[in-house]
Amino acid sequence: MDDLIPLERIAGHIHLLRGVKVMLDRDLASLYGVPTKALKQAVKRNISRFPEDFMFVLEPEEWERLRSQSVTSKRGGTRYAPMAFTEQGVAMLSSVLSSERAIQVNIQIMRTFGQMRRMLAGYEELRARIQDMEANYDEQFRIVFEALRQLLEPPDPGPVRRMGFVTNPED
Repeated sequence: MDDLIPLERIAGHIHLLRGVKVMLDRDLASLYGVPTKALKQAVKRNISRFPEDFMFVLEPEEWERLRSQSVTSKRGGTRYAPMAFTEQGVAMLSSVLSSERAIQVNIQIMRTFGQMRRMLAGYEELRARIQDMEANYDEQFRIVFEALRQLLEPPDPGPVRRMGFVTNPED
């Protein structure tokens, strides 16, 4: 049952909103194999289990920004702003949706969140080690660290050149 849903598929449904990693109601419903409406109804019937740090409803501008990122139609899809569930909210869903599939999917989702947390910790550790090395080594490595810093910065696009046919070259 471990390979019920690949971790990569779950990770693709995790978004960063309000500085927190969340999953949207429609994505969770799809993973659980239930209609989004049924998931929302179950949450509303048990709303006391979902405080703000477990679940929140997207503001119109958040929903619009997310919609433009995923290139969805304004006419199709949902009429109501989606619910966003934090990791704790997703865990709470297993008590609201009492099916075997919901339990197994929740286990996979929790593993994905954990894997993402471990990856981020690894990046932070690497960054701290590089900073520590930079502080400890003398001038001979200054050039190496400067080159690394330049590689991590995005390139400067330079001046913008007009494209196309120019009728008056002085413009």
